[in-house]
Amino acid sequence: MTAFQSVAVIGAGAWGTALAMVAARAGRSVTLWARNAEHATRIASTRDNPRLPGVRLAPEIVVTSELALAARADMLLIATPAQHLRGAVNMLASHIARPTPVVACAKGIEHGTHKFMTEVIAEAAQHAQPAILSGPSFADDVARGLPTAVTLAAKEEELASSLVQALGSPTFRPYHSTDVRGVEIGGAAKNVLAIAAGIVVGRNLGASALAALTTRGFSELARLGRACGARPETLSGLSGLGDLLLSCSTAQSRNFALGIALGRGEAAPAGKLAEGAFTAPVLVELAAARNVDMPVSQAVAAILDNKLTIDAAIEGLLTRPFKAEE
Repeated sequence: MTAFQSVAVIGAGAWGTALAMVAARAGRSVTLWARNAEHATRIASTRDNPRLPGVRLAPEIVVTSELALAARADMLLIATPAQHLRGAVNMLASHIARPTPVVACAKGIEHGTHKFMTEVIAEAAQHAQPAILSGPSFADDVARGLPTAVTLAAKEEELASSLVQALGSPTFRPYHSTDVRGVEIGGAAKNVLAIAAGIVVGRNLGASALAALTTRGFSELARLGRACGARPETLSGLSGLGDLLLSCSTAQSRNFALGIALGRGEAAPAGKLAEGAFTAPVLVELAAARNVDMPVSQAVAAILDNKLTIDAAIEGLLTRPFKAEE
């Protein structure tokens, strides 16, 4: 029997709600925390979340806006956007008096510090045992119980394995890993590359260009991963290549949808957070600090910052010197 019988999900957006459903299907006692008391009350009374329409919340999930109540759980899943992770864990820190797994469920790198999600958790909460959940998944699929596989990484093998046992079910298959950095880089970098893939589709550059972009983008991701000490098998797995392929092939991906809009010269989709837009400049800065060449990511960052037109970016990528495959 797993040591983690209770799970709290911090953040009642679409992804947080989906993860609460995952934990409930795994037989855990589940608390879903919403910052806004009215939002929590509405979800609790109607058993549905307007941010994830059409999905009825499992009856056993407790919905609350009381952070102290949520913090009592055996493990905490932080489902806030990457740039809000530190704030969420800061609030939790005073309520965590014993070693408690705190799992980042967002994919990104913190602005200003260049810290990865587990590093932010370790700094913000003294008693936290940081971990990261990443992989090819969409909230709607996960919430509805469609087959999904992800990666859950922690530094200690025993902890990673126990967390997987606590969340796994017949429709949600987590694989455990101790390659925390590889999982974090795969999740963060793929968001930026998905924007690039969307631009290719929005510009109607063809399937060959999309295939080339995806493979060259993965090469960038792998170079940065190696420079940061990630293991090749992690980058080629669910949290790296698998996540990239999913995000670069369907409009369900908010990053891909943003890229399509940019490629068509349209405004960004309203009301949808594309983590890659926040990650792109930080990713490029991190790569530069490691002397890693990431031309596709650099182009995306420049386009998002209005420093480069899409046509100029395409021309720049196509006129780079010929070189050997890597």
